[in-house]
Amino acid sequence: MHINLNEMPVDYKKYTFRKALFIISSFIFLVFVFIVSISVGAVNISFADVIRTLLFQSQSKRFDLIIWNIRLPQALTAVTAGAALSISGLIMQAILNNPLGSPFTLGISHAASFGAALSVILFKTGSIQSKGNIQILNHYLTTGSAFFFCILTAFIILIISKIKKMSSEVMVLAGVALGSLFTAATMFLQYFATDVQLAAMVFWTFGDTARASWKELLIMILVTLTALIFFFYNSWNYNAMQSGDDNAKSLGVNTELIRIISMLAATLVTSVVVAFLGIIGFIGLVCPHMVKRIIGDDHRYLVFASAIAGAVLLLSADTLARTVLLPHVLPVAVITSFLGAPVFIYLLIKGYRK
Repeated sequence: MHINLNEMPVDYKKYTFRKALFIISSFIFLVFVFIVSISVGAVNISFADVIRTLLFQSQSKRFDLIIWNIRLPQALTAVTAGAALSISGLIMQAILNNPLGSPFTLGISHAASFGAALSVILFKTGSIQSKGNIQILNHYLTTGSAFFFCILTAFIILIISKIKKMSSEVMVLAGVALGSLFTAATMFLQYFATDVQLAAMVFWTFGDTARASWKELLIMILVTLTALIFFFYNSWNYNAMQSGDDNAKSLGVNTELIRIISMLAATLVTSVVVAFLGIIGFIGLVCPHMVKRIIGDDHRYLVFASAIAGAVLLLSADTLARTVLLPHVLPVAVITSFLGAPVFIYLLIKGYRK
């Protein structure tokens, strides 16, 4: 078969142009959704007033208070958390070479739920306010407990997989087993909890982007950006691992080391988000699949595209959760589950074509 080398650069430019165009278009759409998210709510603010406020040219103290203290940090939290969960799911699927791989299928969210429940029981961090609202008294203690069990779960999975020579199937099955174990342990704690403690446990499990202050947001941004850079740096390694460990090793990829470090990085990113915001499902499982169907399996582009897609999806879900039942505000995890489950079932029925 004759290959014309002069045509390859043109084809490659078309190949990269389509992917770059998708990323740029997605980012522009993210900016639009971001402005919409800030403008809508109990008090509607025009796009012009939103932009003026963000440029420090607002003449309304009311708009300044609403945007800078309430809506902007919540919107930025949704963007950061969506990107973090999406890239974590993408990397888990890459290193496990399993389309069902994600931090949530590995039991990370169940471990966080158990850690928060244990904190409520042992340290009495849940209370009911005078108006009947549930409140977590010590966010950092509850968050720290959830974070500890997330990392502990990752180490247990790594130890088990190391014994079994890093089999990706073993890692997934170990995560499912640990998730079931932590679910049972959480139910055990709930059985002996008081009404206030039980309400606090359930309240924490509802994912909510409004919980994060500027301080927590900064931590999430730093962790997510660091992980994003690391994942992009190893994108060629992930591409090689898609063809199997043997082929990747023949190309000089240290698959065991990459798998361990990448899993710990993905777990760290997910655990920070889950610990601060609660459990938000389906972002890390659905977004990578949706993006792969559009631009393919090249992780040089998938890392950024998945991050943007996750940010768009969670930000849109958060905006819908705040406005669909005004004046009531739904937890964003309810919306992501309602949106994510049908989309994922559709992907399963349609079939994933590499």
